[in-house]
Amino acid sequence: MLAESQPPPPLPGSGTTTATTPGGKDAYSFAAAPRALAARKKYRDPNDVEPDKNVPQNIMYDRRIYRGSTYASPALPLGNQPDPVALERRADIQRRLRAKRRAEAQRRVHTPDPVPGRKHADIQTELYLEELSDKVPEAYAATQTDAFLDRAPSPLFVPQKSGLDVATQIYEGELFDFDFEVKGILEVLVGKTIEQALMEVHEEEELELLRRHQADFESRRAAENAEVQRLEDAERRRTEEKERRLAEQIRILREKQEAAEKIAARAFAQSYLQNLMPSVYQSLTSNGYFYDAVEREVDTQFLPWLTAEVGKGLNKREKAKAIVDDILRTTIRRMAEN
Repeated sequence: MLAESQPPPPLPGSGTTTATTPGGKDAYSFAAAPRALAARKKYRDPNDVEPDKNVPQNIMYDRRIYRGSTYASPALPLGNQPDPVALERRADIQRRLRAKRRAEAQRRVHTPDPVPGRKHADIQTELYLEELSDKVPEAYAATQTDAFLDRAPSPLFVPQKSGLDVATQIYEGELFDFDFEVKGILEVLVGKTIEQALMEVHEEEELELLRRHQADFESRRAAENAEVQRLEDAERRRTEEKERRLAEQIRILREKQEAAEKIAARAFAQSYLQNLMPSVYQSLTSNGYFYDAVEREVDTQFLPWLTAEVGKGLNKREKAKAIVDDILRTTIRRMAEN
């Protein structure tokens, strides 16, 4: 049997972060690549003046206090910049993974789009079912590096070796029997190969069944679409015929209404004009539009001329009378003076 290897415990200061699930298994782990530390003093300078520990210090000027956003990535020093070759290699690996995913997505048999009013449901086709949830349970664990030390820790005491080493002779075949040891490995390999082959056969059968089911579904959907198209065409023809007949009925009713209105207007005109002509002639006659020519000439020409002539005669008579009165008055005045 193959022993399952366990990941080594994280080293302090290596930047290892491990997320664990509620079941106790590691979901993922991350370990930073090894890098050289920045050059710094190994011990404190004894000549530096140490601040008085009894005097309270201001943490705003303490270099051990980190300042800035805890969500942003801290700026790395110049000596710890990432290797461009490693970045290019990582980008190449990511491009290959994306290309592989695209190729797998193109090879996968796609399910046809659902008909209107329906939708697809996600199902699991794996050999072992697992419970799916909207949110993956996760937990965070982090490591903290040791505090700054004044000096390096003292090395462990190792006593000086004394005495003589003893050796043991192991002959060939005492610790490892190939025929016996390889039997379990061969059983695992053969069993896994047969299991993988059976899984592939089952997958091929399932894919063939899915293809037949998809072809049957496509044929039934095509028949349903043809029937729906036929029903839609029949309904459209019935609707058009109904609209045409309604338009014809409306046109006939409009024509009947127009004819009735014309008949009513004609009857009203006849009833209105029946007594209109005598009244119009009578009104025109009373207003003087119909007259006798001789009478009109006498009224308009002769009578005004006659009146003017009579007026002239009266004026002459009045002037003659005034002259006679003046002569008589003058004569009487002269006779009175004599």
